[in-house]
Amino acid sequence: MEALPVTKRKNPFLKRLNDSKYLLILFAPCLIYYLLFHYAPMFGIIISFKDYNLFKGLLESDWVGLKYYKMFVESPDFFILLRNTFLLGLYKFIFGFPIPIIFALLLNEVKNMYFKRFVQTVSYLPHFISNVIVASMIVMFLSPDGIVNRLIGFLGVEPLNWMIMPEMFRTIFVSSEIWQHMGWETIIFLAALTGIDPQLYEAAEIDGAGRFAKLIHITIPGILPAIFIVGILNIGKILEIGFEKVFLLYNPVTYETADIISTYVYRVGLVQGNYSYATAIGIFLGIISFIFLFAANYFAKKSGQESLW
Repeated sequence: MEALPVTKRKNPFLKRLNDSKYLLILFAPCLIYYLLFHYAPMFGIIISFKDYNLFKGLLESDWVGLKYYKMFVESPDFFILLRNTFLLGLYKFIFGFPIPIIFALLLNEVKNMYFKRFVQTVSYLPHFISNVIVASMIVMFLSPDGIVNRLIGFLGVEPLNWMIMPEMFRTIFVSSEIWQHMGWETIIFLAALTGIDPQLYEAAEIDGAGRFAKLIHITIPGILPAIFIVGILNIGKILEIGFEKVFLLYNPVTYETADIISTYVYRVGLVQGNYSYATAIGIFLGIISFIFLFAANYFAKKSGQESLW
């Protein structure tokens, strides 16, 4: 009597890989990008613990421990830089975070699809404008003979040189950030709104609920998970203020309120060539940002809301 052939069972892991091969191929460029440009450079972190010398190289440079971390914390610029960076990030979060939510809720109430799409398209466009162009527009509009001074001139107000007023820098920066990214950030909340079951609105109408009641009891609770997730991510990025726009808008006169950690790192690292000190400051900033992210996630989890982990 002939023995039946034994069928080999496929390894479950290999089977999953085979089933997902096309998705993995699509994901591969993203993975390679992060490995090459985000994880591989992390080896350079050891520069912050060494007195880096270009001629000796990374591995042969002398170890100095936490010397540059202590130097930054004890620097007279430490609290000024931390204050400026924190306040810019905080103002951007307080005033910039609610705007896309409100804008998405307003767009959701628009019934004319052509007008709705037009407004969406117009609001998205600034996101694709280079920071160099945006900064140039701001400088032109706020120059002594710019459009802003011409408009307030009709009210009898003397022209102001806005770009050399330290007290106005944060307002200018945060306002430009909101204008530039408001429409793009609205996409997340519009996507969350499409996930709300239409039957909930129909049931609310039968019960006699108006627009405002449906907004409070259905719409906002429906997008609350997305609000918390985006909020947690934004809190984690409070200290990660974009270098480009600040660098293009600030000047020595406005250092008092405009000089932030990333611009200081540029001057110390690339201009002065102190790579070890600049790396130590960058790592310090990353650690503080991680603490912010972890704390925001912890409190969101404790309150029973959506969290990242």
